[in-house]
Amino acid sequence: MSELVVVRHGRTKANATGLLLGRLDVPLDPIGEAQAAALAAAVHAQVDRSGGTIAAVVSSPLLRTRQTAAAFGFDVQIDDRLIELDYGDLDGTPIADVPADVWAAWRSDATFRPPGCAESLADVQGRVEAACVDWSERVDEAIDGAIGGDALAGDTVVLVTHVSPLKAAVGWALGIGDGAAWSTHVDPASITRIGVGGGRRVLRTFNETAHLT
Repeated sequence: MSELVVVRHGRTKANATGLLLGRLDVPLDPIGEAQAAALAAAVHAQVDRSGGTIAAVVSSPLLRTRQTAAAFGFDVQIDDRLIELDYGDLDGTPIADVPADVWAAWRSDATFRPPGCAESLADVQGRVEAACVDWSERVDEAIDGAIGGDALAGDTVVLVTHVSPLKAAVGWALGIGDGAAWSTHVDPASITRIGVGGGRRVLRTFNETAHLT
């Protein structure tokens, strides 16, 4: 099987101070920059040990993910479908200040949209699943020897994204849709590996962080 390596961006000041961080376009903090370097080195080492080749590094359009993706040393491709959930009026709010009734509605209904929010968790699930299918099919074509067009040269695609999209990718891998949104925890600069091939997907690892210690 080929592989999608789905990683979360390194730490930002907003992450460190407990703020909800959606579409606010903030940079990595110094620790996040170090995390990005360690993350890229770990993924390169994993791919080398497996005898594979990175075919593409693909990022959300936001700065924190682009900075993390740049650490891989590749020309970074942008995929808007990997962007974080739009938190609307709650973007930048301390997590502890989100009203309890909002948390309850959010957890109980995947179609719920907080005030000012342009999309739901179900919306995120749909766009991320489409991205995962597209990139897995393209890397499959590379394995099958396809040439020209959008075919890739390699067996691994790195997707650099955020908490909600990463959880959506896990839900896609497990076939549970948005069921992973509230039942998983994802650390900054963590690694999740999904084997793909022939229309199948297998969650190989989740939330690897040993490279950060």
